[in-house]
Amino acid sequence: MTGGAMDLLPAAPAAAAAEPEADEEADPPAADSPAPQVSEPRAPASSRMQMPPGNPLLLSLTLQELLARDAVQVELIPEKKGLFLKHVEYEVSSQRFKSCVCRRYNDFVVFHEMLLQKFPYRMVPALPPKRMLGADREFIEARRRALKRFINLVARHPPFSEDVVLKLFLSFSGPDFLPADIQTQFAISRELICNIYNSFHKLRDRAERMVSRAIDNAADLLIFGKELSALGSDTTPLPSWATLNSSTWGSLKQALKGLSVEFALLAEKAARQSKQEENDVVEKLNLFLDLLQSYKDLCERHEKGVLHKHQRALHKYSLMKRQLTSAAVQNREPESVEQLESRIVEQENVIQTMELRNYFSLYCLHQETQLVHVYLPLTSHILGAFVSSQIQGHKEVGPPHNTWPSGPAPFVLQQPFLQVWQPCG
Repeated sequence: MTGGAMDLLPAAPAAAAAEPEADEEADPPAADSPAPQVSEPRAPASSRMQMPPGNPLLLSLTLQELLARDAVQVELIPEKKGLFLKHVEYEVSSQRFKSCVCRRYNDFVVFHEMLLQKFPYRMVPALPPKRMLGADREFIEARRRALKRFINLVARHPPFSEDVVLKLFLSFSGPDFLPADIQTQFAISRELICNIYNSFHKLRDRAERMVSRAIDNAADLLIFGKELSALGSDTTPLPSWATLNSSTWGSLKQALKGLSVEFALLAEKAARQSKQEENDVVEKLNLFLDLLQSYKDLCERHEKGVLHKHQRALHKYSLMKRQLTSAAVQNREPESVEQLESRIVEQENVIQTMELRNYFSLYCLHQETQLVHVYLPLTSHILGAFVSSQIQGHKEVGPPHNTWPSGPAPFVLQQPFLQVWQPCG
């Protein structure tokens, strides 16, 4: 299948793809450059008139370098295609890309429109005019020469020559290099990635809940410790008849103050762990899910866009063929038959364009599927970090008495807590 390759590419929005021309402004002088003394006469700085090497305002290319960027040949293809009315195809060969592709005039038109949208502030050469019917040999040859001039100017233009759109126009030749079972592979890959998305979406939700609980737990531990500290710091005097000369309340307050420190440490560790898991687990899972969601959106655009339009074009083409057959049987006027034939040829062009767009869309899906699989090892790193964080957190948030210092604090360990509150006598 040949021709129509540039019809595959949807035109990018001009606002998003246009070059940032503002970046080509000269660099401002350094702010810390020494200022001349007021009393000294100021000599004219001749160096300021000279552009430094690599300045974006200078085009450091010679004519020989421009011409050496590429040499593109545009030749007529002798065989004309079409059921009724014939159209012209061109063989476009690039010395730089070592490629040879077939293009039609409409392909040049789409390519030209994309250049205007991506480079609104650049010199985009004009295309030769289009003649719908009755093009003679002189017109076809003149248009071929004009197309050759156009594509060579574009291929040698510094920004254009580095753009991927030019490479696609000069090298992409349709479905020839795609796997034969690309449709089947696409369906299998889509199902697999959708399953991965659903599973990791559930894992992300659970991880978010665990992190949220950890944050709440850290806040509760901190409040619990503050309450212990406030209780241990209570200065309310006790009457002698209540204490009966016992030091139980004083020892208990010291123990509570010691516990408050331990709970503050636990709260800090729990907060640090929850923050780490939020950044290293939840956010990276969100990143991975965003990638998978973009793949799902791409698959949906493929099915509802290019594939659906291709099917509609085929359906419309079959209806027009039946109308032509009916017109031939009913011996209608030649003018109406010719008009119908012309519409069928136009629909042929639409179908060919839709087929190539469909294959190019599948080609992009093939590339994007590989990109998703390149990201898959990220999940093992995320889950490994989550497991390590949980293990470390459980080690750190162990029984408090394992880390209690010696002294008055272990009072509640030396005798049961309830024993402190046993009634006297």
